[in-house]
Amino acid sequence: MPSPLRLTVRRSPTPDTDGVATLVTLRVPSDVTCIEEAVDLVTRHCLAGQHAWERTRFRLQVVLSEALSNAVMRGNCEDCGKWVDVRAELLPDSIRLVVTDEGPGFDPSAVPEPIRPEQIDEAGGRGLYLIRKLVDAVQFNEQGNSICMILRRP
Repeated sequence: MPSPLRLTVRRSPTPDTDGVATLVTLRVPSDVTCIEEAVDLVTRHCLAGQHAWERTRFRLQVVLSEALSNAVMRGNCEDCGKWVDVRAELLPDSIRLVVTDEGPGFDPSAVPEPIRPEQIDEAGGRGLYLIRKLVDAVQFNEQGNSICMILRRP
C-alpha cells in the first residue's frame, strides 16, 4: 500500500520566502499511525546534506511528534477527512517549523503547565509543555490551529 503522505521538497531559494535555502512541505492525513513516518520524512529532509547535531535532531523529532499528535488528535479529532500541513523552512541558522490542522483552534494561554501540583494527574498539556521547553521560540496563529516553532542551530 502506498504511503498516504504527500511530500514536497525544494532545495533552491524560493521566490516567495526571504532567505529560505530549503523548503520542505508535507500533507499528513489525520491518522495517528502516520505520525512516525511523517516525523522520519521531515527530519530526514530537513537535515539532509548537513552536519546534524544530535541535540537538534532530537529536538526536531520530539517537537514535530508532539505538534502532529496535537493536530491529529485534538485539532482534527482524528477525522479522516481532514489533513495536517507541515512546512519546514531551513534557514542558515535555524529551522522554522509550522504545523497547521483544520480544527477550530484553541487558546494556548489557557493550557495550564502540567508540572503544577494540581495538574500532575491531568492528561492534557504535556505535549505543549515539551514543545515550549525544546524550541527557541513558539507562536500560534490567531485562530489557534497553527503552531510555528523555531529551532536555532548550534
